[in-house]
Amino acid sequence: MTRYRLDIAYDGTDFSGWARQPERRTVCGVLEENLSTVLRTEIQLTVAGRTDAGVHATGQVAHFDTDAEVPDGLVRRLARMLPQDVRVTGIGVAPPEFDARFSALRRHYEYRLTDAPFGADPLRARDTAPWRRPVDLERMREASDRLLGLHDFAAFCRRREGATTVRELQRFAWRREPDGVLTAEVSADAFCWSMVRSLVGAVAAVGEGRRSADWIAGLLDERERSSAINVAAACGLTLVRVDYPADDELAERNLITREKRDVDTPAGGCCGD
Repeated sequence: MTRYRLDIAYDGTDFSGWARQPERRTVCGVLEENLSTVLRTEIQLTVAGRTDAGVHATGQVAHFDTDAEVPDGLVRRLARMLPQDVRVTGIGVAPPEFDARFSALRRHYEYRLTDAPFGADPLRARDTAPWRRPVDLERMREASDRLLGLHDFAAFCRRREGATTVRELQRFAWRREPDGVLTAEVSADAFCWSMVRSLVGAVAAVGEGRRSADWIAGLLDERERSSAINVAAACGLTLVRVDYPADDELAERNLITREKRDVDTPAGGCCGD
């Protein structure tokens, strides 16, 4: 068996998320179906982070194992077969120790929102969430800084039985683009289910002036999901990159991650759990 790494991009608007679901159109389902057709054998993908319905990716990573012959030009061939809202942007042989999920060092997301009174630009409406009230960039930056570090993010996560909500939030930075859109860069070793969108929703509430930076810092002391947080819309969220160690460090990284994730559900959760 040979292990292959796939680099993947998709517009998540018309997908019911990444994970396979009966009778639903999912990114994984579409990719596995087409790969299985080309390679004439059943293909099962392991992914870096299972994105939720409506969430996009420009830097998703997955792997699969097969003893089938993988033809040259597979990326171009898949481009002719796949629907327009999903693409395999790269494919190559990976070391046997490479695991798209457990080898990952960190995952990087971007969230785009606009507080323009007319809403999102029509050409970016599928990846930009409209915000109903004006927000203050500096207030949002201050609130985001209060969340950085290793914490229990239970207040920001949908609870999964037996799953840890402790994560290391390594970056949460905002910028206002020339067109007025606000973009958040959010990076962590992993994310639990709905965490990024909850972080954005809480910080935006501070940006509106409805909440304070002290309020958002206080959420880190809670051990249950907070009903005071409004989860931001899925359409604004994009997985942009997954970082991996050097090939000779993959096996060690897998062991470290598996030890951390032993209490998590085996299949993982949304957004890199």
